[in-house]
Amino acid sequence: MQLTTSHLIVNPCDDEEDNMAMLCCHGDKGEMFMLTRYPDEEDVEITWDYDPSTLDGLKITLSATKLLVEIAATDADALGGSDHLEIIHSTDESDLAEVQETLQNILKGTGTYISEL
Repeated sequence: MQLTTSHLIVNPCDDEEDNMAMLCCHGDKGEMFMLTRYPDEEDVEITWDYDPSTLDGLKITLSATKLLVEIAATDADALGGSDHLEIIHSTDESDLAEVQETLQNILKGTGTYISEL
């Protein structure tokens, strides 16, 4: 499955939301994807098209123009029946360090983060 977005919206530690880390984007066809995790929680919440699911064991790969989210086949219902989501983005290069920090906070101890930057 693929989504195209102009940019990734991130917050590595939202102090107004109990230090929650969040990555969100909206697709050019109206889709919405969001990853969130509170620092005291073990699981990551994925929201796809406004339908939330709690998962662990995510694998996320970030490059300058792509974010690949991979989940277990048994959790495919969280992404509308697919075990992966490829997000094509145009996030400004100067913002990618914050995207990396956010993904590391979300996946720490519960998933795999791969940087191709």
